[in-house]
Amino acid sequence: MLGATKKLENEQISKNALRLSDKAKDFTLKNAMNKDISLDTLLLENDFVVISFYRGAWCPYCNLELKALEKINDKLINLNTKLIAISPQTPDTSLSTKEKNELTFEVLSDVNSKVIKEYGLVFNLADELRPIYESFGINIPQSNGNETYELPMPATFVVNKNKEIIFRFIDEDYTKRCEPKTILDTIRKNS
Repeated sequence: MLGATKKLENEQISKNALRLSDKAKDFTLKNAMNKDISLDTLLLENDFVVISFYRGAWCPYCNLELKALEKINDKLINLNTKLIAISPQTPDTSLSTKEKNELTFEVLSDVNSKVIKEYGLVFNLADELRPIYESFGINIPQSNGNETYELPMPATFVVNKNKEIIFRFIDEDYTKRCEPKTILDTIRKNS
């Protein structure tokens, strides 16, 4: 796993991701209840949107991050900010993630990774890791509802009302995540 992470770091996949001051790509994705949620609509109703891309319910680091984000969700709401999380999982799997982690924010499904690709975050799980994940009972194709092993690099974007990316955190090392306080500080500074 460390070798595969090092390979991703060496390939610098994050250099393909949307950058600060880029316009966020609009999207419409299904939430855990199979309802369409669009970035444009969220920005009509909020001053900021925080978008957290995560790998899946099977990822312990992702679950820790989602729980940490849940702890600041009320503060984000008070700052007129909408928090959403996006993964390549099916809506059913996203619903399980939402329930398991007791999340009050939207958990969206990007089956086939269309949005993940538009944000420049997609990579394929290394061939040598697939049997290891399977030995842990992790079936990525089943979780994602397709036959691929496409995953997003975990990433966080803060988007303002003009769809401008005012903050981003991306790291090829899936164990490194954005500090929730940094998100709050960014929004307060830009309010």
